[in-house]
Amino acid sequence: MGNNFNTPKEVIEGNISGGKVKGNLPLVKMILLGIMAGAFIAIGGATSNTAVHDISNVGLARTLAAAIFPVGLMMIVFCGGELFTGNCMMSMAVMDKQIKFLQMIRNLVVVYISNFIGAMIVDVLIVYSGNLDYTAGTLGAYTIKVAMGKVTIDPIKGICSGILCNILVCMAILMAGSAKDIVGKVFAIFFPIFAFVIGGFEHCVANMYYIPAGILASKQAKYADKAMELYGYTAEQMNNLSPSGMLKNLVPVTIGNIIGGAIFVGLTYYFIHIKEWNKTTEK
Repeated sequence: MGNNFNTPKEVIEGNISGGKVKGNLPLVKMILLGIMAGAFIAIGGATSNTAVHDISNVGLARTLAAAIFPVGLMMIVFCGGELFTGNCMMSMAVMDKQIKFLQMIRNLVVVYISNFIGAMIVDVLIVYSGNLDYTAGTLGAYTIKVAMGKVTIDPIKGICSGILCNILVCMAILMAGSAKDIVGKVFAIFFPIFAFVIGGFEHCVANMYYIPAGILASKQAKYADKAMELYGYTAEQMNNLSPSGMLKNLVPVTIGNIIGGAIFVGLTYYFIHIKEWNKTTEK
């Protein structure tokens, strides 16, 4: 087992080294990696929606969606990508003085914007590919429903749900770092992301797909009419699907994601495995 598994301390040290690399990435490379990551997460969201859009049982639908959604993070980990939520753990590298605080902020701001661009590209491709026509437009209506649930979220719920989400996302990334073989990494990523989707927790980058897709779908009469028919939405209610409505979700969810990744996981594991260990050796 020792040959196929990194110890928790080695995982944290590897994350700190990775944070140093992230903090020093050239701008163009950072942007491109951010766009790819945003697109991969969006593809995970789009395909999981496609699978569950006509399933009325919420538990069953979430379980099936949770089995599909992890593909986004797998593509990022295996092929490369800069994901805002995972990069919140750069707090470890800052604490270890491998990078400066402003380097972390630069990365997070650039990657956040780049993730949004990548997700929007997939939003447009999905909407205009005809994907939302499945089941006589029910998928388009379901896309509106998902977005409606997000733009009307209570801010406190958004923050708390964002914290829970990014604890699981960051643990998936750390657990993937503990495995040395591809199969181990697949399982390490799969189960925490599986849990986060079943829990219905809020992920800011995933919402960069879900909400704009709902906005675009609501502008097409065939999907809007289907949403009125199936879910009882009025045209006035669907006016919440707007850029301002999106911000009402993304602001609290992003705050929660930062707290979950940078503090609950990043700083906690830094103090557990690095800071306290250094104090012991100094004595």
